[in-house]
Amino acid sequence: MGLLEVLQGRSGSKCELCSATADLQVYEVPPVSTGGVDGSLLACSACIGQIEDVAKMDPNHWRCLNDSMWSEHDAVKVVAWRMLTRLKAEGWPQDLLDMLYLDDETLLWAKATGEGLSESEKIIHRDVNGAILENGDSVVLVKDLKVKGSSMVAKQGTAVRRISLDRDNAEYIEGKVDGQHIVIITKYVKKV
Repeated sequence: MGLLEVLQGRSGSKCELCSATADLQVYEVPPVSTGGVDGSLLACSACIGQIEDVAKMDPNHWRCLNDSMWSEHDAVKVVAWRMLTRLKAEGWPQDLLDMLYLDDETLLWAKATGEGLSESEKIIHRDVNGAILENGDSVVLVKDLKVKGSSMVAKQGTAVRRISLDRDNAEYIEGKVDGQHIVIITKYVKKV
């Protein structure tokens, strides 16, 4: 059984955020480290579009979080927390945030994308050309890099797909090169 079928069974073939039944798809909650059932949810295109593009935000659409924030699934609670945090200025989301309980590990996951921080507090990762890097981006190495602790050399031009960002240091990203998970300094990569 595939991930889509498992999520459809878990949600009753409804968006786990707004309960819509049309145009449903798997949404991997960033930063994607495990993905799978625990790191994903079933969402409609309207919810995903607003999650990924702040300019498309319709605050009234997210009143549905009054119900979905009580989900037993952490991925749903994480997205609910992020969207309520993004909409805090509306007034009503703060009441829901005050009621929403996330254990410490789940709260760290929710905060991992920097939602809720002011622009001056966010850590921004930039590649060699100054382009902003985000979780899930693909990059290319701009020079040969010796991997510390091994005899491996990551060659210039090697593609690293689905990177994850170090939330504590703007100079570090993580990714897999030749099947090995490594930390890479951002000044040695170019966004693809």
